[in-house]
Amino acid sequence: MSSDTTALKKHSCAACGAQAEWNPSKRALICPYCGTVSPAELETDSGLIQEHDLVEALRDLPNDKRGWLTDRRTVKCQSCKAVSVFDPTRVGQNCDFCGSPELVDYDEIKAPVRPESLLPFKVDKERVHNIIKHWLGKRWLAPNALKRRCLVDTVIGVYIPYWTFDSKVYCPWTAESGDYYYTTETYRDSNGNRRTRQVRHTRWYNSSGSIRHIFDDVLITGTHVVDPRYLPKIEPFPTTELVPYDTGYLSGWIVEHYQVVLLEAAKAARAKKDAFVKGLCAREVPGDTYRRLKIFPDYSEPTFKHILVPVWILNYDYGRSRHQVLINGYTGRLAGSYPKSAWKIFFLTLTIILAVALFIFLANMNA
Repeated sequence: MSSDTTALKKHSCAACGAQAEWNPSKRALICPYCGTVSPAELETDSGLIQEHDLVEALRDLPNDKRGWLTDRRTVKCQSCKAVSVFDPTRVGQNCDFCGSPELVDYDEIKAPVRPESLLPFKVDKERVHNIIKHWLGKRWLAPNALKRRCLVDTVIGVYIPYWTFDSKVYCPWTAESGDYYYTTETYRDSNGNRRTRQVRHTRWYNSSGSIRHIFDDVLITGTHVVDPRYLPKIEPFPTTELVPYDTGYLSGWIVEHYQVVLLEAAKAARAKKDAFVKGLCAREVPGDTYRRLKIFPDYSEPTFKHILVPVWILNYDYGRSRHQVLINGYTGRLAGSYPKSAWKIFFLTLTIILAVALFIFLANMNA
């Protein structure tokens, strides 16, 4: 890791000396104690965001691309195994993903790949509260007691790690194309009468071709602890609005350390791209149908970025079940789970049964 300490930044309040924190609603560093707006100017020039050669990085990423550029403490949760990064002066810290107090310092053999761009939090906590309340209010099957609970008080904001991948692809393909044709068939019905009908057949023939495509910012999540059922549902994270990495945007916020390493993410991106390329090739196959499609993708100029995206996380228990709600910290999009009231399900089922029975009764009356 680079020993250049001049890169380490502190964002102290000019008035009282406390640490200023990134405020999503004001889009600035604000002191949480006296409310003073920091005069610090954070980097916003997206032209400074660089893509890195994937092949070279998989061999060995240089040390000057590693580390956080500021003092951070890295801990690992003994319960859910999440690795979090936060200000070393923060005390009384519980895991932001499962709430467990069982956190231990996490020592790495090599410093992590530093994110060089991020999406700053844009949705503030007050708006998140309103989004969650509105969402719960529309969940008819949710228990009434849940709607009265002040769940929003346990919402926390976390920067989640992602990898993005770019490349070009040239892909030849081969397949068997099928054209439909019809013949007239004679048969006898159940009464012994002769009938005719059209029967569809397929005439198969070989076909081939090629496609070209440019992939830009294929997203692969770097987390294992956020519920994988809901994270894709709060996407997209608009990568066209990324800003260069600046420690000011992280001030006062938790950062999750990536658990999906670059090699693993690159393999996932390759599988995602292969599936997309196969779909492109399938659309090029002539005829009415096809079979035995084979693709031969040749990828070139592969690059990647490590980015951070903002996510609000709500974890809560209801009865014996545990639930998680995620909110996109940039767009406000929400996805998550909630408990269902057994009584409401019972009455809904009973209503449906009675409605069906009434329909059958009326139908028989009119018969």
